[in-house]
Amino acid sequence: MTAPLHDTGAAETAAIDVAAGVPAKAIEGRSPWRIAWVRLKRDKVALAGGVVVLLLILVAIFAPLIVGLLGHPPNEYHEELIDPLFSTPKGSWGGINSHFLFGVEPVNGRDVFSRVIYGARVSLLVAFLSAVVAVVIGTVVGIVAGYFGGWIDAVVSRVMDLLLAFPQLLFILALIAVVPNSLFGLSGSGVRMAVLIAVIGFFGWPYVGRIVRGQTLSLREREYVEAARSLGAGRAYILFRELLPNLVAPITVYATLMIPTNVLTEAALSFLGAGVKPPTASWGQMLSKAVTTYESDPVFMIIPGLAIFVTVLAFNLFGDGVRDALDPKGSR
Repeated sequence: MTAPLHDTGAAETAAIDVAAGVPAKAIEGRSPWRIAWVRLKRDKVALAGGVVVLLLILVAIFAPLIVGLLGHPPNEYHEELIDPLFSTPKGSWGGINSHFLFGVEPVNGRDVFSRVIYGARVSLLVAFLSAVVAVVIGTVVGIVAGYFGGWIDAVVSRVMDLLLAFPQLLFILALIAVVPNSLFGLSGSGVRMAVLIAVIGFFGWPYVGRIVRGQTLSLREREYVEAARSLGAGRAYILFRELLPNLVAPITVYATLMIPTNVLTEAALSFLGAGVKPPTASWGQMLSKAVTTYESDPVFMIIPGLAIFVTVLAFNLFGDGVRDALDPKGSR
């Protein structure tokens, strides 16, 4: 249940203090966001996920500094650390030692630690920006369809159904094959990342649009909307000043749950060769290379796999906690 804005026990105590001649403390109201924050702080699992998410973001931002202190350049070869007979790292556990914290890649000897750190940049950047694209398009389209209804709602709903049934993965694979190496001032991996962000975001907005549309259908008949309409407020004012602030909570929840899905999508596309171009580091690309060497060097597959697992798990735990904290009918 939603935490009450005023504690009845505190009110009784205040009444007793007044009767005894002691000045009573003022009862402080709490905003919905403050109530949600109090509820979120009680969820230790969600907070742990949030801390991991924050650390991942900081790692991605300060990747050059971290690699400069603890690793080697991500594209620097160390062939002297590779066994020339088996093309595997010398030493146990994939060549892990004090100089190479996660070992080295088979064949070329690149620092796995550095490539995992830089791979976080690619995964998080694609995941965040594609989520932003999906949220912006889905919010605008969903709120317009839900508020106006009629033929606009019917057309938008059919478009969303069509996009939800479209084979996104196959479309991206086909699109990457025909995209030129330079586009809009970008080249190489920059073009690939831009295409991934645009396509993942475009095919993700119907999920947000459905949620926003459903919430708008229930909110458009509320008293405060009718009051604004009776006072002569325009449609744009009602949409973005009356309805949109009340849709922030469900949009925030869905955005936090969309990001880990986008991380997995980017990793899958990189695994299939449709992600960033080599030598740019990517977790999915590292897993793809590890397929041919996992029997002789399983560590090279385990480390990027764990990076994906921890990232997705942290975002999911944090997203679940945010959903429970913002849910007025929740029990926690």
